[in-house]
Amino acid sequence: MSHTLRFALLGCSALALATPALAQESAQTTFTLGDTDTVVVTANRILTSIDVIASDIAQDANVDYGWELVSKLPGILITEFNQGATSGKLSFRGFNGEGEVNAVKFLIDGIPSNSNDGNMPYIDMIFPLEINSVEVVRGTTDPRYGLHSIGGNVTFLTRTGGNYLDSRVSVGSFAEYDVQLAAGFESGALSQNYSASYRQGDGYRDHSESDRWGVSGKWNYEIAEGTTLGASARHYEANAQEPGYLTSTVAYSTPTATNAYNATDLDTREMNQFSINLDSSLSDALSFKSLAWLNQLRDDRFVKFSATASQQNRYTEEDHWGALAALTYAPEVSFAKSLSVELGASVEEQDNISKRFNTVLRVPTTQTRDQAFTLSVKGLYAQADIELTDWLKIVPAWRVDWVDGDFVNRLSNAPAGINEYGAIQQPKLSIAATPMENVTLYANWGRTFQIGVGSGAYLIPPRLVDLEPSTNEGWEAGIRYAPDANTELRAAIWKQTATGEIKRRLNDPLGDFDNLGATERDGVDVQASTSPIDGLSLWGAIAWQRAKITTPDPATPTLAGKAIDHVPSWLYNAGIDYRVTPELTLSASARAQTSYELTTSNDRGRFGDFVLLNASASYALTPWAEAGLEIQNIGDEYYEYVWWDGAQTLHSPGEGRAVIASLRLRS
Repeated sequence: MSHTLRFALLGCSALALATPALAQESAQTTFTLGDTDTVVVTANRILTSIDVIASDIAQDANVDYGWELVSKLPGILITEFNQGATSGKLSFRGFNGEGEVNAVKFLIDGIPSNSNDGNMPYIDMIFPLEINSVEVVRGTTDPRYGLHSIGGNVTFLTRTGGNYLDSRVSVGSFAEYDVQLAAGFESGALSQNYSASYRQGDGYRDHSESDRWGVSGKWNYEIAEGTTLGASARHYEANAQEPGYLTSTVAYSTPTATNAYNATDLDTREMNQFSINLDSSLSDALSFKSLAWLNQLRDDRFVKFSATASQQNRYTEEDHWGALAALTYAPEVSFAKSLSVELGASVEEQDNISKRFNTVLRVPTTQTRDQAFTLSVKGLYAQADIELTDWLKIVPAWRVDWVDGDFVNRLSNAPAGINEYGAIQQPKLSIAATPMENVTLYANWGRTFQIGVGSGAYLIPPRLVDLEPSTNEGWEAGIRYAPDANTELRAAIWKQTATGEIKRRLNDPLGDFDNLGATERDGVDVQASTSPIDGLSLWGAIAWQRAKITTPDPATPTLAGKAIDHVPSWLYNAGIDYRVTPELTLSASARAQTSYELTTSNDRGRFGDFVLLNASASYALTPWAEAGLEIQNIGDEYYEYVWWDGAQTLHSPGEGRAVIASLRLRS
């Protein structure tokens, strides 16, 4: 454990013990945007920086994809590829969104929902109207998850229970229209929740037409007092053209353009998700919860990255299934105000097929990849939540994961076994103190891990030595101040280091990896929200982050001290909502970031800075009907995603100014 964290933990304890008479509430480390009355925090035992978007904000959002919702939260980096179904992604804590190191565990209602490579295509299945809340847990201290939870996790919680009928229709620029329906029926012991959504548009750029739809159902039945059996099913389909990447000359002169060679690029994606769960309060002191699931992904993509490259067909077929279970025991003890101990277990099984072809006008010419591989990750964890006094809480935890699997290169019929990762140990510790009313001091330390993804998880020749897991060690120290029910302020400083970090080679036929070596990430997050008068709400956040290579691979010694690519140093968010009359609400928001290094060599320039402004108005026509109007990117600012293909910069411009009108009907 680092000296800095020791001092932070000791400081929290010392201040708490020095002023116990002033403490009047339990530790709180959550920062919420929206109506807190609708929020249920699943990570309520995790003493780290947790951010939540409530249902009132999520359900009224005008977004193309679910990952865009999270851009409202502080310190979140949004990477916008704008390439059909490969639209974009979120990341945080100094990790970029390139897809090389996917450091965020994604869950839907507790269901692990990453693809094998750690990306989160399943986030596209969730449409705003069915969301109850979005929860972001940062850092290395959450023991509930192992695989992909390198820098934290994100959970989309959908509506459960209630009686409602809710619909929303919107039309907007670029011939986009969206229809969403959500319904809930609750009677006696049975609750049912359904949703159906459809979205279609031409896109900002040429050759960007897309349509996608999804349906879902969720059922919960209380089979006995305190015991609930539940099930869910979800289906999603998308068809999307890809406009491709532009040279800098074309992008800056004609950002809406596409290339002639991208005319046959498109993606067809289909996903399913099924789950069953059983939750039971066995006694006043003992409770149990369990969840089993199946995820299915089929993706058929044709893409040509530049004029000199071949068009590729990238075909993915993944079936993932598994189970989670946790037993919580909360006995009465004499040495603490309260104690709960949670024992958990998880298993995640994968059966994956990855194929690639060189194609011409979507006709295959050469097969470059045909891989079949399985992956199994089993984990156990224990966590104790010890509230020693009214003002001091300590949460020690320990997680262990084991990895197994096999690989076959079907082009050569060459098998390979999994790297012998061994038992991956992940100790964790967090502490929170409330030294005075409405003040929480918190600090945490923990370890997470990274293993190879795709073929990178296996001992494939010419490699002769098993790859060890990359150990990520992180700490955080923060303060949350909430002087009243309408104001909260949170600030945190954090650091995370990794040994032997690896990154995927994104365009490599084998799906191999490069060794970054030892890395270091650190930063500061500051956020605040207030409602100084009735009807007026303001919020804002500033995040500074740094990511660098400290000890590079011996083959690339010049990378020592270099900044990791595509990580902007500063991220900004701000917003204001003003209820002018009981019927009329006006809102405005801003999102900004500074530029990033394009490559780890730090010699290809800096790109990516922008300031985006949005404004909206909503008017309650009746108690059950609300009309809305939003202008996105008011200044029509040019912004872009840029990458280096080894010879040139390639650019994907973001959307220009857009106007969206909506009508929401609910009962």
